[in-house]
Amino acid sequence: QVQLLESGGGLVQAGGSLRLSCAASGSTFSAFGMGWFRQAPGKEREFVAAINWSGSYRSYIDSVKGRFTISRDNAKNTVYLQMNSLKPEDTAVYYCAACNSRWCNGYDYWGQGTQVTVSS
Repeated sequence: QVQLLESGGGLVQAGGSLRLSCAASGSTFSAFGMGWFRQAPGKEREFVAAINWSGSYRSYIDSVKGRFTISRDNAKNTVYLQMNSLKPEDTAVYYCAACNSRWCNGYDYWGQGTQVTVSS
């Protein structure tokens, strides 16, 4: 079993930056693939970024490429999402997720989410 706790959300002006953190506990973090998702009001949850167990491979949705960076620190059991050049359309609840494999095709564990609001 894995528990995930997100932090770092908040209110920021367009063009600003935030770094989200997701602390994992309860199992061998370094063996898990990880991902970030988001859900805006009235919309379905969507994939944002993913990283494999070692951090050697990453994937992003097109709308955040060049602005967001996913990374992980296995010594700290933490995955990060650095978000730069934020836009109002990035406003959403951001969720951290984990899977029981080194690269995720589906996700087994979810955090509670952290709100990100970008003002224009």
